[in-house]
Amino acid sequence: MNDYHILVVEDERNIRNFIKTILTSNNYTVLTATTGEDAMTLLSSRCPDLVLLDLGLPDTDGQMFIQAVRRWSQVPILVVSARSHERDKVMALDFGADDYITKPFGTSELLARVRAALRHAAQRSSGQQISLYHCRDLTVDAEKRRVQLSGSDIHLTQNEYKIVSLLARYAGKVLTYDQIIQHVWGPNAAGDNRILRVNMANIRRKLEANPAEPQYIFTEIGVGYRMAEGE
Repeated sequence: MNDYHILVVEDERNIRNFIKTILTSNNYTVLTATTGEDAMTLLSSRCPDLVLLDLGLPDTDGQMFIQAVRRWSQVPILVVSARSHERDKVMALDFGADDYITKPFGTSELLARVRAALRHAAQRSSGQQISLYHCRDLTVDAEKRRVQLSGSDIHLTQNEYKIVSLLARYAGKVLTYDQIIQHVWGPNAAGDNRILRVNMANIRRKLEANPAEPQYIFTEIGVGYRMAEGE
């Protein structure tokens, strides 16, 4: 039994019950709210470890809810929404959401995103960062600044390494194009996705057996990139 409390903010009963069943069967304690007002009350009174948020609430827009929460809390927020438009995803992440999952979704995908968000929050609060990432045949050792595939060193340029190490640090979480660009090239370079795409194409040629069907770095079209969750 784990001690994590998750607040599910969803006004559609069937979806709310579906998410609650998944989480409770995996030993999470679940709180539920159907409006932004009720959710804000539970946030301040019960202090959950994670918020699963639907953007289409009856009393407020989810984007505004994220902004309001971020004025006073850094609780991880995982957006769960039927809105598939790229602009909605990027806006939610820019406003402070930790991740975004689009309905319909599978049980394993939801649980993986929940684990990743909770793990990143724990690392953030403790000041610790993952120094060693391992998934299948790929290892990223931040302490030694080494990337290995099947035990062999992979030569990456300085910027390629910055991209890979950043994605590995937040494995399982979507990072927007602008978040990656600002980390690697600085805030003045934000908005120019072309240079990032060129670097990512080079990275995939070096890391992926088939760059068209990646195993390690996935594209969230129009939003950004996500590294496979580490083992």
